[in-house]
Amino acid sequence: METETLAAAQEIDFSVLALFMKATLTNKLVLITLLLMSFWSWSIIIQRLLTFRRARAEAEEFDRAFWSGEPLDELYEAIGPQPQGASERIFVAAMTEWRRSHRQDGKLIAGAQARIDRAMDVAIARENEALNKGLGFLATTGSTAPFIGLFGTVWGIKHSFEQIAISQNTNLAVVAPGIAEALLATAIGLVAAIPAVVAYNKLNSDSERILNGYESFADEFSTILSRQLDA
Repeated sequence: METETLAAAQEIDFSVLALFMKATLTNKLVLITLLLMSFWSWSIIIQRLLTFRRARAEAEEFDRAFWSGEPLDELYEAIGPQPQGASERIFVAAMTEWRRSHRQDGKLIAGAQARIDRAMDVAIARENEALNKGLGFLATTGSTAPFIGLFGTVWGIKHSFEQIAISQNTNLAVVAPGIAEALLATAIGLVAAIPAVVAYNKLNSDSERILNGYESFADEFSTILSRQLDA
């Protein structure tokens, strides 16, 4: 009897595709949801990695130009009205406000320093929003995907027990496929969640490091303008 049961179990196809096709409609929806979450998470991860790499390169290039000794007005004119990088946008926001704060007689309107700092803060806030785009989805995937997979597992095991009760047969050939289908949901949930959590922690750290660089530049530039205002 055991030999016949084992032989029957060995004939069952336990491939992922076969298990998916045999799963209940609820489990299929769970698996599709998890796969979509995983696919979207990876697209965000790749996009953010490329964006952060480009942001660091642009910041390094701008720093070289800013500290090269070139007059700030000439650098502002060279960048033009459409700055390409985040550092350039912060610089242009400050310089634009600096020029607007000059009256026709050449004197500065009161409160220029506060307005320039505010302009840079607004620019940094926009860059922060752009850098962190999509990271919320990674956090959501990392926290919810295991529970979605667990729901699929619980539902699959429930269905397996129902099939056992209907067939009144508890041999391995009857029990194994249902249990395998149920556990597949948990496995896919972990496959979706683990990379999302790891990537979120890394990308969030990288984003903070880049933003700290922008804030440091804003503080240094504010100090330079403050000296000119005092002079």
